[in-house]
Amino acid sequence: MKIHLVSGGCGFVGRNMVKRLYKTTNDKILFVDNLLVGTHPSTWLDAEKVGDNEDIEVFGADERLLFLKEDFRRLLANMIDNPRHVQEKYGLDFERFADVFHFAAIVGGRATIDGDPMMVALDLSIDAEFFFWLTRHKPERVLYPSSSAAYPVDKQTEAGAIALSESDIDFKNMGQPDMTYGWSKLTGEYLAYIAAKYYDVSVTCIRPFSGYGEDQDLTYPIPAIAARIARRENPVEVWGTGKQGRDFVHIDDVLDCIFIGMDTIKDGSAFNIGRGKLTSFIEIIHTLCDIAGYEPEIKQLLDKPVGVHSRYCNMDYVKEKLGWEAKISLEEGMTRIYKAALERERAAEVV
Repeated sequence: MKIHLVSGGCGFVGRNMVKRLYKTTNDKILFVDNLLVGTHPSTWLDAEKVGDNEDIEVFGADERLLFLKEDFRRLLANMIDNPRHVQEKYGLDFERFADVFHFAAIVGGRATIDGDPMMVALDLSIDAEFFFWLTRHKPERVLYPSSSAAYPVDKQTEAGAIALSESDIDFKNMGQPDMTYGWSKLTGEYLAYIAAKYYDVSVTCIRPFSGYGEDQDLTYPIPAIAARIARRENPVEVWGTGKQGRDFVHIDDVLDCIFIGMDTIKDGSAFNIGRGKLTSFIEIIHTLCDIAGYEPEIKQLLDKPVGVHSRYCNMDYVKEKLGWEAKISLEEGMTRIYKAALERERAAEVV
Protein backbone atom coordinates (compact mmCIF):
# COMPACT_ATOMS: atom_id res chain seq x y z
CA MET A 1 0.00 0.00 0.00
CA LYS A 2 1.23 3.49 -0.84
CA ILE A 3 1.57 6.19 1.81
CA HIS A 4 1.16 9.84 0.91
CA LEU A 5 2.50 12.64 3.12
CA VAL A 6 0.66 15.93 3.60
CA SER A 7 2.37 18.64 5.63
CA GLY A 8 0.12 21.37 7.00
CA GLY A 9 -2.62 18.80 6.60
CA CYS A 10 -5.15 20.54 8.86
CA GLY A 11 -5.02 23.96 7.22
CA PHE A 12 -7.48 25.08 4.56
CA VAL A 13 -5.79 23.58 1.50
CA GLY A 14 -4.22 20.68 3.41
CA ARG A 15 -7.45 19.32 4.86
CA ASN A 16 -9.17 19.58 1.49
CA MET A 17 -6.29 17.61 -0.03
CA VAL A 18 -6.50 14.97 2.72
CA LYS A 19 -10.22 14.51 2.09
CA ARG A 20 -9.67 14.34 -1.66
CA LEU A 21 -6.93 11.69 -1.34
CA TYR A 22 -9.07 9.64 1.04
CA LYS A 23 -11.99 9.78 -1.37
CA THR A 24 -10.10 9.08 -4.61
CA THR A 25 -7.42 6.55 -3.57
CA ASN A 26 -7.12 3.40 -1.48
CA ASP A 27 -3.82 4.58 -0.01
CA LYS A 28 -2.81 5.62 3.48
CA ILE A 29 -2.41 9.34 4.16
CA LEU A 30 -0.05 10.60 6.85
CA PHE A 31 -0.89 14.24 7.55
CA VAL A 32 1.06 16.45 9.90
CA ASP A 33 0.06 19.73 11.53
CA ASN A 34 0.91 21.56 14.75
CA LEU A 35 -2.64 23.00 14.89
CA LEU A 36 -1.47 26.58 15.47
CA VAL A 37 -3.66 27.57 12.53
CA GLY A 38 -5.23 24.32 11.37
CA THR A 39 -8.13 22.60 13.10
CA HIS A 40 -8.14 19.11 14.57
CA PRO A 41 -9.32 16.43 12.10
CA SER A 42 -12.17 15.42 14.39
CA THR A 43 -13.84 18.71 13.37
CA TRP A 44 -13.72 18.13 9.61
CA LEU A 45 -13.17 14.46 8.82
CA ASP A 46 -16.21 12.31 8.10
CA ALA A 47 -14.28 9.29 9.40
CA GLU A 48 -14.20 8.61 13.14
CA LYS A 49 -11.09 8.09 15.22
CA VAL A 50 -10.45 4.37 15.69
CA GLY A 51 -7.24 4.31 17.71
CA ASP A 52 -3.73 5.56 18.37
CA ASN A 53 -0.30 4.49 17.19
CA GLU A 54 2.24 6.17 19.44
CA ASP A 55 1.67 9.90 18.72
CA ILE A 56 -0.41 9.20 15.61
CA GLU A 57 -4.20 9.34 15.75
CA VAL A 58 -5.82 6.85 13.39
CA PHE A 59 -9.10 7.66 11.64
CA GLY A 60 -11.46 5.59 9.53
CA ALA A 61 -12.54 1.96 9.74
CA ASP A 62 -9.92 1.11 7.12
CA GLU A 63 -7.25 2.91 9.22
CA ARG A 64 -5.97 4.86 6.22
CA LEU A 65 -5.97 8.31 7.83
CA LEU A 66 -2.99 8.92 10.09
CA PHE A 67 -2.75 12.27 11.89
CA LEU A 68 0.44 13.42 13.63
CA LYS A 69 0.21 16.58 15.73
CA GLU A 70 3.72 17.94 15.42
CA ASP A 71 5.68 20.84 14.02
CA PHE A 72 6.67 19.65 10.56
CA ARG A 73 10.22 20.93 11.08
CA ARG A 74 10.62 18.54 14.01
CA LEU A 75 9.46 15.61 11.91
CA LEU A 76 11.83 16.68 9.14
CA ALA A 77 14.74 16.85 11.59
CA ASN A 78 13.93 13.35 12.85
CA MET A 79 13.69 11.97 9.30
CA ILE A 80 16.97 13.67 8.32
CA ASP A 81 18.73 12.18 11.36
CA ASN A 82 17.17 8.76 10.75
CA PRO A 83 15.80 8.13 7.23
CA ARG A 84 13.59 5.33 8.62
CA HIS A 85 12.27 7.33 11.58
CA VAL A 86 8.61 7.08 10.53
CA GLN A 87 8.82 3.39 9.64
CA GLU A 88 10.56 2.42 12.88
CA LYS A 89 8.64 4.59 15.34
CA TYR A 90 5.18 3.94 13.93
CA GLY A 91 5.65 0.47 12.44
CA LEU A 92 4.69 1.55 8.92
CA ASP A 93 5.86 -0.74 6.14
CA PHE A 94 7.01 1.34 3.17
CA GLU A 95 10.28 2.25 1.47
CA ARG A 96 9.48 5.82 0.47
CA PHE A 97 6.49 8.13 0.40
CA ALA A 98 4.45 8.17 -2.80
CA ASP A 99 3.08 11.71 -3.26
CA VAL A 100 4.26 14.44 -0.88
CA PHE A 101 2.17 17.62 -0.60
CA HIS A 102 3.97 20.40 1.24
CA PHE A 103 1.40 22.83 2.65
CA ALA A 104 3.16 23.55 5.96
CA ALA A 105 3.76 27.30 6.14
CA ILE A 106 3.16 30.39 8.20
CA VAL A 107 -0.08 31.52 6.61
CA GLY A 108 -2.80 34.06 7.18
CA GLY A 109 -4.53 36.96 5.57
CA ARG A 110 -3.18 40.40 4.79
CA ALA A 111 -2.98 41.25 8.49
CA THR A 112 -0.41 38.49 9.01
CA ILE A 113 1.64 39.19 5.87
CA ASP A 114 1.91 42.91 6.63
CA GLY A 115 1.57 42.75 10.40
CA ASP A 116 4.30 40.23 11.27
CA PRO A 117 6.53 39.78 8.21
CA MET A 118 9.42 38.30 10.19
CA MET A 119 7.24 35.50 11.49
CA VAL A 120 6.17 34.80 7.91
CA ALA A 121 9.85 34.61 6.98
CA LEU A 122 10.06 31.39 9.02
CA ASP A 123 8.68 29.74 5.88
CA LEU A 124 12.25 29.97 4.56
CA SER A 125 13.47 27.61 7.27
CA ILE A 126 10.56 25.21 6.79
CA ASP A 127 11.16 24.97 3.05
CA ALA A 128 14.95 24.69 3.28
CA GLU A 129 14.69 21.68 5.60
CA PHE A 130 11.91 20.20 3.48
CA PHE A 131 13.88 20.31 0.25
CA PHE A 132 17.03 19.02 1.95
CA TRP A 133 15.06 16.02 3.25
CA LEU A 134 13.30 15.20 -0.01
CA THR A 135 16.56 15.20 -2.00
CA ARG A 136 17.66 12.39 0.36
CA HIS A 137 14.35 10.55 0.65
CA LYS A 138 13.32 11.00 -3.00
CA PRO A 139 9.56 10.39 -2.86
CA GLU A 140 7.77 9.41 -6.04
CA ARG A 141 6.34 12.90 -6.61
CA VAL A 142 6.34 16.24 -4.78
CA LEU A 143 3.98 19.19 -4.84
CA TYR A 144 5.37 22.55 -3.79
CA PRO A 145 2.68 25.23 -3.48
CA SER A 146 4.18 28.58 -4.32
CA SER A 147 1.91 31.62 -4.51
CA SER A 148 0.79 34.45 -6.72
CA ALA A 149 2.58 36.61 -4.13
CA ALA A 150 5.83 35.55 -5.81
CA TYR A 151 5.05 37.77 -8.81
CA PRO A 152 6.67 41.24 -9.05
CA VAL A 153 4.49 43.82 -7.33
CA ASP A 154 5.25 46.46 -9.97
CA LYS A 155 3.07 44.46 -12.37
CA GLN A 156 0.11 44.65 -9.98
CA THR A 157 -0.41 48.38 -9.51
CA GLU A 158 -3.60 50.32 -10.19
CA ALA A 159 -2.05 51.94 -13.24
CA GLY A 160 -0.04 49.01 -14.59
CA ALA A 161 -1.81 45.78 -13.68
CA ILE A 162 -1.48 42.94 -16.17
CA ALA A 163 -2.67 39.34 -16.32
CA LEU A 164 0.36 37.65 -14.80
CA SER A 165 1.99 34.94 -16.90
CA GLU A 166 4.39 32.25 -15.72
CA SER A 167 7.18 33.98 -17.68
CA ASP A 168 6.81 37.13 -15.56
CA ILE A 169 9.00 35.40 -12.99
CA ASP A 170 12.55 35.02 -14.29
CA PHE A 171 15.31 33.95 -11.89
CA LYS A 172 17.85 35.71 -14.10
CA ASN A 173 15.96 39.01 -14.07
CA MET A 174 14.18 39.32 -10.77
CA GLY A 175 11.39 41.66 -9.76
CA GLN A 176 10.24 42.49 -6.23
CA PRO A 177 7.76 39.93 -4.83
CA ASP A 178 5.14 40.67 -2.18
CA MET A 179 6.75 40.99 1.27
CA THR A 180 8.51 38.11 3.05
CA TYR A 181 5.74 35.72 2.02
CA GLY A 182 6.45 36.34 -1.65
CA TRP A 183 10.20 36.07 -1.12
CA SER A 184 9.85 32.76 0.73
CA LYS A 185 7.66 31.25 -1.98
CA LEU A 186 9.99 32.49 -4.70
CA THR A 187 12.92 30.89 -2.87
CA GLY A 188 10.92 27.67 -2.58
CA GLU A 189 10.40 27.66 -6.34
CA TYR A 190 14.13 27.96 -6.87
CA LEU A 191 14.80 25.08 -4.46
CA ALA A 192 12.22 23.01 -6.37
CA TYR A 193 14.11 23.73 -9.60
CA ILE A 194 17.37 22.66 -7.92
CA ALA A 195 15.79 19.48 -6.52
CA ALA A 196 14.49 18.48 -9.93
CA LYS A 197 17.60 19.38 -11.93
CA TYR A 198 20.40 18.25 -9.61
CA TYR A 199 18.73 15.49 -7.59
CA ASP A 200 16.32 13.99 -10.13
CA VAL A 201 13.24 14.50 -7.92
CA SER A 202 9.85 14.85 -9.60
CA VAL A 203 8.61 18.25 -8.38
CA THR A 204 5.59 20.26 -9.45
CA CYS A 205 5.14 23.90 -8.40
CA ILE A 206 1.84 25.73 -8.44
CA ARG A 207 1.08 29.44 -8.18
CA PRO A 208 -2.50 29.49 -6.92
CA PHE A 209 -4.19 32.85 -6.89
CA SER A 210 -6.94 33.73 -4.42
CA GLY A 211 -8.29 30.34 -3.43
CA TYR A 212 -11.48 30.14 -1.40
CA GLY A 213 -13.89 27.50 -0.14
CA GLU A 214 -16.74 26.76 2.22
CA ASP A 215 -14.50 25.71 5.11
CA GLN A 216 -11.98 28.56 4.93
CA ASP A 217 -11.53 30.44 8.19
CA LEU A 218 -12.56 34.03 8.83
CA THR A 219 -9.04 35.46 8.66
CA TYR A 220 -9.48 35.34 4.87
CA PRO A 221 -11.57 37.96 3.06
CA ILE A 222 -14.18 35.89 1.20
CA PRO A 223 -15.57 33.97 4.22
CA ALA A 224 -15.27 37.11 6.36
CA ILE A 225 -17.33 39.15 3.91
CA ALA A 226 -19.85 36.31 3.53
CA ALA A 227 -20.25 36.15 7.32
CA ARG A 228 -21.05 39.88 7.46
CA ILE A 229 -23.67 39.45 4.77
CA ALA A 230 -25.13 36.33 6.39
CA ARG A 231 -25.61 38.46 9.53
CA ARG A 232 -27.36 41.10 7.39
CA GLU A 233 -24.91 43.76 8.56
CA ASN A 234 -25.53 47.29 7.33
CA PRO A 235 -23.15 48.75 6.41
CA VAL A 236 -20.94 45.91 5.21
CA GLU A 237 -17.29 46.66 5.90
CA VAL A 238 -14.56 46.16 3.31
CA TRP A 239 -10.83 46.64 3.79
CA GLY A 240 -9.44 49.55 1.80
CA THR A 241 -11.60 51.04 -0.93
CA GLY A 242 -12.77 47.60 -2.03
CA LYS A 243 -11.71 48.45 -5.57
CA GLN A 244 -8.60 46.28 -5.27
CA GLY A 245 -9.08 43.04 -7.17
CA ARG A 246 -8.02 39.41 -7.13
CA ASP A 247 -8.40 36.26 -9.21
CA PHE A 248 -10.74 34.11 -7.11
CA VAL A 249 -10.68 30.35 -7.68
CA HIS A 250 -12.56 27.66 -5.76
CA ILE A 251 -10.55 25.05 -3.82
CA ASP A 252 -12.18 22.18 -5.74
CA ASP A 253 -10.83 23.62 -8.98
CA VAL A 254 -7.41 24.10 -7.39
CA LEU A 255 -7.22 20.42 -6.39
CA ASP A 256 -8.34 19.26 -9.82
CA CYS A 257 -5.59 21.28 -11.47
CA ILE A 258 -2.95 20.07 -9.01
CA PHE A 259 -3.35 16.42 -9.96
CA ILE A 260 -3.33 17.14 -13.69
CA GLY A 261 -0.20 19.22 -13.18
CA MET A 262 1.59 16.53 -11.16
CA ASP A 263 0.93 14.05 -13.94
CA THR A 264 2.42 16.39 -16.52
CA ILE A 265 5.05 18.72 -15.01
CA LYS A 266 7.93 17.17 -13.10
CA ASP A 267 10.88 19.55 -13.57
CA GLY A 268 10.13 21.97 -10.73
CA SER A 269 8.62 24.61 -12.99
CA ALA A 270 5.56 26.51 -11.80
CA PHE A 271 2.17 27.18 -13.33
CA ASN A 272 -0.76 29.41 -12.46
CA ILE A 273 -4.04 28.22 -10.99
CA GLY A 274 -6.84 30.74 -11.33
CA ARG A 275 -9.80 31.73 -13.44
CA GLY A 276 -7.91 34.40 -15.36
CA LYS A 277 -10.42 37.06 -14.30
CA LEU A 278 -9.97 40.12 -12.11
CA THR A 279 -12.77 40.70 -9.60
CA SER A 280 -12.87 43.52 -7.06
CA PHE A 281 -13.97 43.07 -3.47
CA ILE A 282 -16.81 45.49 -4.18
CA GLU A 283 -17.99 43.10 -6.89
CA ILE A 284 -17.74 40.20 -4.43
CA ILE A 285 -19.94 42.07 -1.96
CA HIS A 286 -22.50 42.89 -4.65
CA THR A 287 -22.56 39.26 -5.83
CA LEU A 288 -23.09 37.94 -2.30
CA CYS A 289 -25.74 40.57 -1.58
CA ASP A 290 -27.61 39.62 -4.75
CA ILE A 291 -27.59 36.01 -3.55
CA ALA A 292 -28.73 37.09 -0.06
CA GLY A 293 -31.37 39.43 -1.44
CA TYR A 294 -30.55 42.70 0.31
CA GLU A 295 -28.73 45.95 -0.48
CA PRO A 296 -26.63 47.29 2.39
CA GLU A 297 -24.32 50.27 2.27
CA ILE A 298 -20.60 49.54 1.96
CA LYS A 299 -18.19 51.02 4.50
CA GLN A 300 -14.58 51.39 3.40
CA LEU A 301 -11.93 50.76 6.08
CA LEU A 302 -9.08 52.81 4.65
CA ASP A 303 -6.72 52.11 7.57
CA LYS A 304 -6.60 48.35 6.88
CA PRO A 305 -3.79 46.63 4.90
CA VAL A 306 -4.81 45.72 1.37
CA GLY A 307 -1.65 44.56 -0.45
CA VAL A 308 -1.26 45.12 -4.17
CA HIS A 309 -4.08 46.73 -6.10
CA SER A 310 -4.73 44.13 -8.79
CA ARG A 311 -3.58 40.50 -8.93
CA TYR A 312 -4.88 38.12 -11.58
CA CYS A 313 -3.38 35.56 -13.94
CA ASN A 314 -3.03 34.64 -17.56
CA MET A 315 -4.16 31.02 -17.94
CA ASP A 316 -3.06 30.48 -21.56
CA TYR A 317 -0.08 28.29 -20.63
CA VAL A 318 -2.19 26.02 -18.41
CA LYS A 319 -4.92 25.67 -21.00
CA GLU A 320 -2.36 24.74 -23.64
CA LYS A 321 -0.05 22.57 -21.51
CA LEU A 322 -2.57 20.87 -19.22
CA GLY A 323 -5.83 21.31 -21.09
CA TRP A 324 -7.42 22.63 -17.91
CA GLU A 325 -9.62 25.52 -16.93
CA ALA A 326 -11.71 26.25 -13.86
CA LYS A 327 -15.23 24.81 -13.84
CA ILE A 328 -16.78 26.65 -10.89
CA SER A 329 -18.07 30.11 -11.80
CA LEU A 330 -17.84 33.01 -9.38
CA GLU A 331 -21.62 32.97 -8.96
CA GLU A 332 -21.70 29.26 -8.11
CA GLY A 333 -18.76 29.60 -5.76
CA MET A 334 -20.22 32.60 -3.93
CA THR A 335 -23.56 30.78 -3.59
CA ARG A 336 -21.76 27.92 -1.87
CA ILE A 337 -19.86 30.36 0.36
CA TYR A 338 -23.03 32.21 1.37
CA LYS A 339 -24.86 28.98 2.23
CA ALA A 340 -21.92 27.85 4.37
CA ALA A 341 -21.85 31.23 6.14
CA LEU A 342 -25.57 30.96 6.87
CA GLU A 343 -25.10 27.50 8.34
CA ARG A 344 -22.31 28.76 10.62
CA GLU A 345 -24.44 31.67 11.80
CA ARG A 346 -27.40 29.40 12.56
CA ALA A 347 -25.15 26.94 14.40
CA ALA A 348 -23.74 29.79 16.47
CA GLU A 349 -27.28 30.92 17.40
CA VAL A 350 -28.12 27.42 18.62
CA VAL A 351 -25.06 27.33 20.86
